Amino acid sequence: MCTAMTMQTTQGEIYLGRTMDFSYPLDPSLYFVPKGYRWNNLANTHTVRNQYSFMAIGQDISPVLFADGVNEKGFGAAVLYFPGFAAYDPLQSREDMRPPVAATELLHFLLGQCASVEEADTLLSTIRIVGMEDSITGTVAPLHWILADKSGKCAAVEKTEEGLFVMNNRIGILTNSPGFAWHMTNLRNYSNLSPWQMQDKEWSGVHLPPFGQGSGGLGLPGDYAPPSRFVRAAFQKSHATQPNTPEEAVITGFHLLDSVSIPKGVVMTDRNTADFTQYTAFINLSAQEYFFTTYNNSPITRAVLPRGQEQEPAIRSLGRLIRPVSFAPFPEQPS
Repeated sequence: MCTAMTMQTTQGEIYLGRTMDFSYPLDPSLYFVPKGYRWNNLANTHTVRNQYSFMAIGQDISPVLFADGVNEKGFGAAVLYFPGFAAYDPLQSREDMRPPVAATELLHFLLGQCASVEEADTLLSTIRIVGMEDSITGTVAPLHWILADKSGKCAAVEKTEEGLFVMNNRIGILTNSPGFAWHMTNLRNYSNLSPWQMQDKEWSGVHLPPFGQGSGGLGLPGDYAPPSRFVRAAFQKSHATQPNTPEEAVITGFHLLDSVSIPKGVVMTDRNTADFTQYTAFINLSAQEYFFTTYNNSPITRAVLPRGQEQEPAIRSLGRLIRPVSFAPFPEQPS
């Protein structure tokens, strides 16, 4: 599952947000990865040295696998599921000597090496994206990616049987299957939607006024399938009032992502497990700030990319996302 989106303020600040919808229990943490950090790729064929420090949400399954993040240059990325369509390069190839990077470690690779979407586009052509089993699901995860940078550029990256596609993502939305190009074509089915009130109609002399405000959005899909979440996110983002300040941006971003978040129990898998929104993250790419909420804790938590610690030798956890539930007391109420 999952939905991702970008947003821009009137002052030009760029944000990247996502819901993490998953049917396996996660215990994610926020991590700092220093500039100069060296790591072995999962295929154990190469050692990679990060050019940039970054902050990302991930889970330690030896190694830490990251789901979304932002680096010191204001380049951000998020990974989403792409079942039925993702197809990777072979792990072993005598003809293709490009180094292999597992799909599950691609986000780490890009955040550590790229300062922009343009650089990521160039770098992707120099590697092979391969599939390797992860210990959470016991499968080769089918994935695709959304990339964004502080200049406002955004791209969708998909690896299918037809090849590698790095597509300009002007709408700034990504969900799951089918492919990004299909979702963009599907938006034409909803071009009649409007934030404005539907006007009165008359059929054969019968007056038909709308029932109330919001009728311009009649037909906006409300289910949780990827095409519906894509349309809903695209429509609401495109018509929401553009925020002026960072505070307004964070508030607007979480409200928009709330519209595609999934309560536990309303989407069930064939394993009889709930696929639900375990956390929601919203990242200020311009200022390298993270904002997030979890399923049981709706207050927004803020974290800033650490500075001046590039020579640390290892990944450092900044703390777990999942924390005990707490409720702030109403200030006017006696304790």
